[in-house]
Amino acid sequence: MASQSPGAKLKTAYADKCVSMPGVFNALTGIMAKRKGFEAIYLSGAALTAGHGVPDIGLLSLSEFVDATRFITAKTDLPLLVDADTGFGGPLNVERTVSEFEKAGAAAIQIEDQQLPKRCGHLSGKSLVTSGEMEQKIRAAKAARSDPDFVIVARTDAVAVEGFDAAVERSLRYLDAGADVIFGEALETEDDFGEFRRRVDAPLLANMTEFGRSPILGRDKLEELGYAIALFPVSSLRVAMKAVDEFFDQLANSGTQTGALESMQTRAELYDLIEYDGYEDRDKQYFGPA
Repeated sequence: MASQSPGAKLKTAYADKCVSMPGVFNALTGIMAKRKGFEAIYLSGAALTAGHGVPDIGLLSLSEFVDATRFITAKTDLPLLVDADTGFGGPLNVERTVSEFEKAGAAAIQIEDQQLPKRCGHLSGKSLVTSGEMEQKIRAAKAARSDPDFVIVARTDAVAVEGFDAAVERSLRYLDAGADVIFGEALETEDDFGEFRRRVDAPLLANMTEFGRSPILGRDKLEELGYAIALFPVSSLRVAMKAVDEFFDQLANSGTQTGALESMQTRAELYDLIEYDGYEDRDKQYFGPA
């Protein structure tokens, strides 16, 4: 029996429940997510750009996103949704974007309706392309995919720019253009999430990013509201960076890492995660008998 494609795996994961989708910012965190039992993962543009020391305003290229995707999908078979920003250009650019991410092993991409330079969805100062221009990109994405199960997530930032009703209208048009999942960004209340679900009859993604405009709702609450995906895009990076910041303070002040040993992943734990023994065993096999 043929195995499912990455896109088909993702569709299965959210078919009858709300699936938790943590952000992973490298292959190692992707492996950890698999071991913890998650069914799908996310590569955040905000996390990837932050890791390169730049803001999330469209500075990284398609190639840099695809390289990061390839490293992650090489080490875990969890379906990966990739933040593709504005699609890296117009409709013809979106064709190549879909092709490159499919070849890199992604299950899905997310395209948003912002103009460049784009901004974090929970900041002010955003501007949008016309709904017609976004529809063109979605049609291009749908036409370019080789796997019909490759998932196209259409994100609208219209709530903060044009209002709630406009976000609903745009979402319905994006569905008609061929989007598989709708991502209404920066909804401001639990009631907004519920009303959005009532008016947009499609698989919906809820962004549970911290310190933004939206309330933090648990996966169970989002499932009750009818959402398909609960996204936690930058949470793991924020936790990791806070831990590193505190450790660097301690190291700078004390000159030793001994006070942080209990909070560290051990060498054995890291080697287990990356299956170090397997590499060592295979290396010995290649030399044959002594």
